[in-house]
Amino acid sequence: MSTGRAVILALVVCGLALTLAVPLRTYVSQRSEAEQLAREREQLETEIAALEEQKARIQDPAWIRAQARERLRFVMPGDIPYMVQLPGDVPPEYEEEEPESPTTGAWYSDLWLSVAEAPPEPETDPLPQPMPVAPPEPGDIPG
Repeated sequence: MSTGRAVILALVVCGLALTLAVPLRTYVSQRSEAEQLAREREQLETEIAALEEQKARIQDPAWIRAQARERLRFVMPGDIPYMVQLPGDVPPEYEEEEPESPTTGAWYSDLWLSVAEAPPEPETDPLPQPMPVAPPEPGDIPG
C-alpha cells in the first residue's frame, strides 16, 4: 500500500469518526436526560400518591375529630376534660435578652470586667400548680 493511499484512508476514517461523533454525543446526552426525567417522574408519582392518601385521610370525619381533639383541644359533649401537666412539659416563656455591656475598647479590659463583675441572679418563677379535678360522681360512671 502506498503512502498516498494510507493518508487518504486515514482522512476518510477521521471524517467518518467526526461525522458520527456529534450524533453519538447527542444520543448519550439525551439518554442521560431521559433517565433523569424518569427518576423525577417516579419521585413525583410517589409524592402524588402520598398527597392523595392525605386527601383521603383529611376527608374522613373521624380523623378530623381526632385532629380537633389533639391540636385544638376540643371536647365532645359529655366528655370530662382534664389535662396532665408534667414539670418538663411547660413551654419556655419568652426570654429577655441581656443588653450588651458597653465595651471599653481593649479586649483584655472587657475580659477583666466580665470576670470582675458578678453575673445577675436569674429570676425563678414557681411552676403553676395544676388545677384540681373533681372525682366523678358514682352515678356518672358508665357501665
